[in-house]
Amino acid sequence: MAGNSQRRGATRKAGTKKGARVGTGGHSRRALEGKGPTPKAEDRPYHVAHKRKVEAEKGATSGRPSSGRPAAGASRSAAGRKGGRTSSTHEIVGGRNSVLEALRAGIPVSTVYIASRLEADDRTKEIVSIAADARYPLLEVGRAELDRLTDGAVHQGVAIQVPPYEYLDPDDLLDTAEASQTTPLIVALDGVTDPRNLGAVLRSAGAFGAHGVLVPERRAAGVTASAWKVSAGAAARVPVARATNLTRALQELRAAGVFVVGLDAGGDVPLADLPFATDPLVLVVGSEGKGLSRLVREQCDAIASIPIASAVESLNAGVAAGIALYEVARQRA
Repeated sequence: MAGNSQRRGATRKAGTKKGARVGTGGHSRRALEGKGPTPKAEDRPYHVAHKRKVEAEKGATSGRPSSGRPAAGASRSAAGRKGGRTSSTHEIVGGRNSVLEALRAGIPVSTVYIASRLEADDRTKEIVSIAADARYPLLEVGRAELDRLTDGAVHQGVAIQVPPYEYLDPDDLLDTAEASQTTPLIVALDGVTDPRNLGAVLRSAGAFGAHGVLVPERRAAGVTASAWKVSAGAAARVPVARATNLTRALQELRAAGVFVVGLDAGGDVPLADLPFATDPLVLVVGSEGKGLSRLVREQCDAIASIPIASAVESLNAGVAAGIALYEVARQRA
């Protein structure tokens, strides 16, 4: 035993490490080769990006939305708005009237959601009937799921998933008027950023026979689920056109023979004497508080005002547009 210990000690003193092998120069070459480039986050099963990718793929194949997080690179501008949520491909619209009007108008629908144990009425029965005839996917879900889909908005137990709204060009609105063989009537919104106001304008436009609504592409409300909700389905009947530059679009409409009348509290013409009402007309409504912008005002052939009882009060865009459209309809009648 003592001899063995002496031999082991002598070996260590000679400089031979424990566990070392003779000729180790090539044994670690494979370790130095590496494992290749680092995989992308979405390709690593343990990474949260991979889980989101899998959820998104499941949602795309099943027609149901994923966890509600916008995909990487997707627009988040409308995410989380009350009344609906916009993803990169679809939007949720809730409410019995809005859903029924949308289905009646034949807009594309990806999925129809019905709450479990829903107390049916004539509207829900027609919703189910239209969805069945059109062969839309019909899913029965819990109310908690509907609350999540609509971001807590009042959905009345029904909701639909629809593709993003397809905007027209400003010239298309004149084509719509020509096809109807009636005098063109268009509502333009200048700086209106609340989609609920846009929805109210769409509802008034549909009620008084306007051929469409014109909105700027930037710094303006778009047709979101919130606008759908307030419009009570009018967004399915009244087209909306988007202009890259509202001032230029108004110039082109004037060149086509359309008169432009702005609505502003400081207008020099009372609404009862609204000019050009029986001619091809664009009514321009400004934002509450700021009114019409300078460049847009310069394109107006006249500025009309709506008399109100108090100078400190103001009308929002939806109410002002409804009153002005009524006056145009009255004069045209």
